[in-house]
Amino acid sequence: MAYDKQQIYQQAEEQVKTNNLFYIEDIVAFLPISKTTFYEFYPAESYELNALKSLLEINKVKTKSSIRAKLYKSNKASELLALYRLIATPDEHQKLNQSYVDHTTKGRAINVKYSEISEEDKEKLRSSFEDEL
Repeated sequence: MAYDKQQIYQQAEEQVKTNNLFYIEDIVAFLPISKTTFYEFYPAESYELNALKSLLEINKVKTKSSIRAKLYKSNKASELLALYRLIATPDEHQKLNQSYVDHTTKGRAINVKYSEISEEDKEKLRSSFEDEL
């Protein structure tokens, strides 16, 4: 069945706005075409696909903003804590979490290449892993 590409795009745009959609898959679910046809019509980096992604992003931002506003107006401790976690600095977030585990080296990323480790250190690592097993 032949579909009018422009008409499908207009339907997609209307569905995003009308139904407050967030994902491309949501758009496709509202259209009379398959996901494959959708991506054939609007390939990655096409103007139309980027325009639809922009509309989805606007919906996400509006929804997140609305949720944060509702959390802000709440008197429930759990909702206020959820908002605080969203806006907290990394240090505040760490202090809020009772079981925080730093998977880095004091906040610095771990960027060690195995090939750069000396044979002596590799052997120490192997033996420490074997001891744990």
